[in-house]
Formats: sequence, structure tokens, C-alpha cells
Amino acid sequence: MQFGSTGESVRMALETVRTNKLRSGLTILGIVIGVVTVITISSIISGLNNNVQSWVDSLGSNVLWIYHMPVIGVQPTTEMLARKRMTYEDAMEMRTLPHVTAANAGVRHVNPIFQVGVIGIKYGNKKTQGTMLEGDTTAIADVSSLVFTQGRLFTQQEDDRASNVVILGHDAAQKLFGTGDAIGKEVEIEGDLFTVIGVVDKQKQAFGGGDNPEDNKAIFPFRTFKKLHPEDKDLWLSVKYDDPKNRSLVEDELRELLRRRRKVKVWQPDNFEIFAPDSIARLWNELTGGLAIFMVAVSSVGLMVGGVGVMNIMLVSVTERTREIGVRKALGATKRNILVQFTTEATTLCAIGGIIGILGGAIITLLIRLLISVLPATMSATWAIIGFTVSLAIGLIFGIYPAWKAATLDPIEALRYE
Repeated sequence: MQFGSTGESVRMALETVRTNKLRSGLTILGIVIGVVTVITISSIISGLNNNVQSWVDSLGSNVLWIYHMPVIGVQPTTEMLARKRMTYEDAMEMRTLPHVTAANAGVRHVNPIFQVGVIGIKYGNKKTQGTMLEGDTTAIADVSSLVFTQGRLFTQQEDDRASNVVILGHDAAQKLFGTGDAIGKEVEIEGDLFTVIGVVDKQKQAFGGGDNPEDNKAIFPFRTFKKLHPEDKDLWLSVKYDDPKNRSLVEDELRELLRRRRKVKVWQPDNFEIFAPDSIARLWNELTGGLAIFMVAVSSVGLMVGGVGVMNIMLVSVTERTREIGVRKALGATKRNILVQFTTEATTLCAIGGIIGILGGAIITLLIRLLISVLPATMSATWAIIGFTVSLAIGLIFGIYPAWKAATLDPIEALRYE
């Protein structure tokens, strides 16, 4: 069929929509719902994926974490929970490895009941609640890429002397000092006075909305923290290495070092875990993979309903235009002409539904972004194209039978049809 004939078929389809607005609207409703579902859910997934990746990137590049048991995507067993903890000396030994540029031993005070910090910090008549206490070595700035809005990091001498100095998170400092200078001020933590030497900038978080616990914390030199809470022994080791291409080599060196220090026999498995920030991204992608399957399942229902509706309206259209089909055949139209005409009409109808669905999904995505900060929806052009393409495919698939029925009508009987 020539392009002009195809264009005529499209115009006839648009005319059908115009003259049968209600029927056409109900017919493509399933298509619209299916495409809106695809766009909305994919936009939410895309936005969350971007946030999670940005948060993972903020955890540091060329970084490996070492802990006595797996903590990402694994339910710890009794054996894992009973493993020997990492030590400060382990971190110091890691610094001697050839490709390691920094190694930090970090520890946090965790309430055994609520699993969050419940300590308050006082300054005059102001107080913060739920502050997390953390102890680190001077390597924390290199491993975690801390950004200071005020002050500095503690020195090795301050760590060695267990000096009463502290670095505050952004929210903790703001609640105590507002926009004023916090440096040199003395705050009370667990009955003791500490001099504020630094304030850390706001930390990224995977999901927007609400307060970030990482911004309400107090960071002490490692030995100062141990003076406060000697009972906390769950050390989290972080290692910064020189080049991404050396990751496997660094992992092997760390594994060999720890197996030797922890006296692991040759035939025994590791009793520790080495992982990187990208482990979080991989786990998240696995979780959103399930959500994507759910999205496809839900949208498929709407698209199938829309496809059946399109088939029905095209069958009705064939019946209503039986005499027209007979006249066209009498004037020389071939089966192929009729087949392409009605298939084009069905595809055009679904294309309209796809466009409306994309516009509806874009509006909903914008509203989610504006009204629900915890869901930073970002519309994906890829999924918009997929949604529109699937709409066209639905029109093609479900329009073939009505088109075939129209194409195979006997022209003489069609002219006699009343």
C-alpha cells in the first residue's frame, strides 16, 4: 500500500475516534492504564536507583569494607554471630599492604534495645536527642571523604592522648548552635565535656525525606571513644586502595593477611567478610528487579484488556462498514489494501492510548516528585519509548483478526449487506 493510502487509513481512524468519542475512549482505557502504570512505576524505580547510586558513590571510591560477618543481603547464622571481632591492630596491619593508602577502624555505640543511638548532647539549655556516637582513627577522612563545613579532623596526637575533642554531624551542630560558629565550644556528652573541633557537612542518603541519622552523630578519636564505651568491640574496618584495577589484588592481600592473623586453617572457609559499596547497589538492583516484574505484570493486564477492547471495536467497525468494504473491493481494492487499512486503524487507536498514557504518566511522575520527597521519581525516556512501542504492538496484534475478517469479505455479499 502506498504512503498516501496509509495516511488515509490514519485519518479514517482519527475520524472514527472523533465520531465515537465515548466508545473509543473506553476502548483505549486499558491501553492508557497499562502505559501509565509502566511510566509511573518505572519513574519511581529510576529515581530511587539514581538516589541509591549517588549515595553509594558518596561512600567513597576504591573502598573495601571488612567485618566479621556478612551484613548485606544475608541473614547471619549463629556461627557468624559468634565469630571473633575485628581489631584495631588488624587495621594497622592493613596499612602496611602495598596498594592500601588508608585503613580505618570504626566503632559505634548502639543501644541494644532500639538499635539506634539514644545519647543526647547538651550545650547550655539546648540539647539534641538520639545522637549516634562513633569512634574512628585519623584515616576516616581519607576513607569516607568527609567534608567539613567548620573546623578540622582530630590529629593522631589527640587520638593517642584520648583527648576530649569531638566532631559533630550537620544536624547535631545546627540544633545546638544554629548557624553560629561551633568551633571551640564545649558540649556535654554522657556527663563529660568535649571541645567541638569540627562540623561535618550533610551526608547523602539513599531515600529522601526525613532526618538522616548520619547527620545526627558525634565522631570521637578512636581512643577517646573507647574511654567512653570500652564494652563496644564490633569494629568496622574500611580500606582505601590506590587504583580500581588493583581491587582483586587488594582483596587477595587482605584475605591472606586476615586468615593468617585470625589463624584460619587452609581447609577452613573465611571467618570474615570483605565487600564494597557496590554490594549495596547490586542488592538494591535485585530488589527493584522484583518490582519491575510486578510492574510488567500489572501493566500487562491493562494492555491485554485494552487489546481485547480494540479487537471488539474493530469487529464492530468491520460490521458497520461492510457495504463500504464491498464498494472498495468492487472498485479494485485488494485484500492487502483492506488488511493494511484496518490494521492501521487499530494501531492508530492504540497509539493514541499510548500517547495519552505517556502524558498521564509524566503528570503523575511530576506530582510524585513535588508532593512525596521520599520518592524522587524520574521519568525514563527508555520506558516511555517501550510503553509507546508496546501500544503499537497491541494494536497490530489485536487488529489483525478484524482486519483479516474485513479483507476476506465477499464483495458481492458485502454490497448486499443491510
